[in-house]
Amino acid sequence: MTEVTRTDDSFHVFDTTLRDGAQREGINLTVADKLAIARHLDEFGVGFIEGGWPGANPRDTEFFARAAAELELEHARLVAFGATRRAGGKAAEDPQLAALVASGAPVITLVAKAHDRHVELALRTTLDENLEMVRDSVAFLRAQGRRVFIDCEHFFDGYRANPEYAVAVVRAAHEAGADVVVLCDTNGGMLPGGVREIVADVLARTGARLGIHAQDDTGCAVANTLAAVDAGATHVQCTANGYGERVGNANLFPVVGALEIKYDRRVLPAGRLAEMTRISHAIAELVNLTPSTHQPYVGFSAFAHKAGLHASAIKVDPDLYQHIDPERVGNTMRMLVSDMAGRASVELKGKELGYDLSSDRDLAGRVVAKVKEQENLGYTYESADASFELLLRDEVRGSRDRFYTLESWRTISEQGPKGFAGNEATVKLWAKGERRIATGEGNGPVNALDQALRAALEGIYPPLATFELVDYKVRILEGQHGTGSKTRVLIESTDGTTTWSTVGVADNVIAASWLALEDAYTYGLVRAGLEPTE
Repeated sequence: MTEVTRTDDSFHVFDTTLRDGAQREGINLTVADKLAIARHLDEFGVGFIEGGWPGANPRDTEFFARAAAELELEHARLVAFGATRRAGGKAAEDPQLAALVASGAPVITLVAKAHDRHVELALRTTLDENLEMVRDSVAFLRAQGRRVFIDCEHFFDGYRANPEYAVAVVRAAHEAGADVVVLCDTNGGMLPGGVREIVADVLARTGARLGIHAQDDTGCAVANTLAAVDAGATHVQCTANGYGERVGNANLFPVVGALEIKYDRRVLPAGRLAEMTRISHAIAELVNLTPSTHQPYVGFSAFAHKAGLHASAIKVDPDLYQHIDPERVGNTMRMLVSDMAGRASVELKGKELGYDLSSDRDLAGRVVAKVKEQENLGYTYESADASFELLLRDEVRGSRDRFYTLESWRTISEQGPKGFAGNEATVKLWAKGERRIATGEGNGPVNALDQALRAALEGIYPPLATFELVDYKVRILEGQHGTGSKTRVLIESTDGTTTWSTVGVADNVIAASWLALEDAYTYGLVRAGLEPTE
């Protein structure tokens, strides 16, 4: 691991995804995962990456050992997490503090109790001994050449219960040599006004450099973090995508976005803000969680516009309905086409897809009318761009792109002894003047249809060999027909490099699936550059 000296130490962006973020339910990181995430965070430009608790957790101990040999950090310093020494002992003899030193991390974060009840009930020691534990631990690590940050656990709750003692803990850490004293809203119950008031008071009374660590239990972690900055904190602790225990921590990306763009404060190296969306999604993939589509700044829907009124304004000037240019954070503006769409929405979406409709009002009007008609039947094009583009091409060309003419299809589902089930589909169609009949088997009727259609057409259209169905969603539409209600199917397909989504609506799930499959095959062949033959 290469140690790097940042030129500006006046403000810290401290990431704890690998430690606090990993406590989220459903996240279980391997050492390889942690190393990969650390590389992404360093590439983004955070100043500090908290890697875990060496000595208390074998996986974290291994992480620091491998980091020393495998991590080449360009911007960040690696941080080891631990606790102050045990009550009644000496820091120089404490095995956990020794493990922190042995980790090789240049920075150590120690958690310390700042709530008097926690000191007496959890640590089972005196208030004075707790202060001495803080002083002794910080002094010991400083003597070992380590930079020390102190996390004051339950600080805000402790301040409300006994402000003099909570402030005494901050003062003890600061006077012993801690570079930063972090005020932690451990239970996540604070609101921005209270955070701002308390941080300002502690800063005035101690003169310590203060940081903020906010949990999101009230949905205010980002706002609380920014309130602390307003009050004078110069160190913010966050996690990528807000991962963390219970409902999570302050989300790194909205915090950094606000600081860089709204506060006009440079907290990342030049050019790194534009990597935000990519880094967010990459980390989501590594922790095996679907990226949040509605996350501020980096969500797929963060700059998506649906209402016709918005589209009309955006056509004149995108800034009229966007708080920033999405490219600043590596995201893009998207137009959603729905029954709320007007001409402006369709024109902008058409432009996004490569069609200029601005000079043909009649054409735009026909597309709007068709969208409204289809959505009244149950279709949705918000998540089915490929089906919308095919609809648009139909209106532009005056006819539907067809690579075959369907004669019929059928499926058979068979239940055998001991639960054995079989699914078979037969497709009959005409393509390039030739009648073709193909049969497919699958783990369900839709999969069997997919196999049969592929078998019928692959010999004629070779690009089909690269097509793959990667996602399949079924929605029973609202109605009063019980099991006879209409069904909507969304299919996501890929050719290995690009993905596209299509939609089908019918009275039953198999028929709806067939319509979505037809669109998926047609769109994929159009993308491959083939000309319709029928």
